[in-house]
Amino acid sequence: MRRLLAATSLALAAGGAVAQAVTLQGMLGSKALLVIDGGAPRALAPGESFRGIKVLSTAGQQAVVEIAGRRQTLRVGETPASVGAGGGSSAQGSRIVLTAGSGGHFITEGAINGKPVQFLVDTGATAVAMGISEAKRLGIDYTQGRVARGNTANGEVTVYELKLASVRIGDVEVYDVDAAVLPAQMPHVLLGNSFLSRFQMTRFNDQMVLERRY
Repeated sequence: MRRLLAATSLALAAGGAVAQAVTLQGMLGSKALLVIDGGAPRALAPGESFRGIKVLSTAGQQAVVEIAGRRQTLRVGETPASVGAGGGSSAQGSRIVLTAGSGGHFITEGAINGKPVQFLVDTGATAVAMGISEAKRLGIDYTQGRVARGNTANGEVTVYELKLASVRIGDVEVYDVDAAVLPAQMPHVLLGNSFLSRFQMTRFNDQMVLERRY
């Protein structure tokens, strides 16, 4: 029986075009099972190409692919990265594709104010939320935020409300995002609706696609 492995997403930008989403869905023998822009899975052997993406080699749970003349290694279980004509540093994309992990949660690497963080998508959270220790690591002076009261699983707590200069995932960046800092230890930064509401959200099985609203 063919067994699909946990997925990894790659958000790709070429020039000024809309980001192209490529997912390494798993391995079928020596073939890489790729999902491109949420389409049907496509099994490609080394040397084969589809929609401008060429598989160069496969080994274990990873595949080396070539996009627009650049090599990129996709690994099962890895979070999204961005590659663009300018070296992947620009943030002009409008599309994010996330793949659910083994527990059904959408977890992805990203950045707040240019510093790396790990996000957990939480459609029940009003704002981007983090613990005090994470705020300190990011250099956020949460004490300058508005003091409010919030409800958590452990009861009512003091919350500091503020705005983040930027939140970025892959090549998509959003500015002036409402956030809350809580006095609890949190394994992830919650990616709440102050970010998610900027996008049209669509669910395809274990994939979540966010399209920027204009």
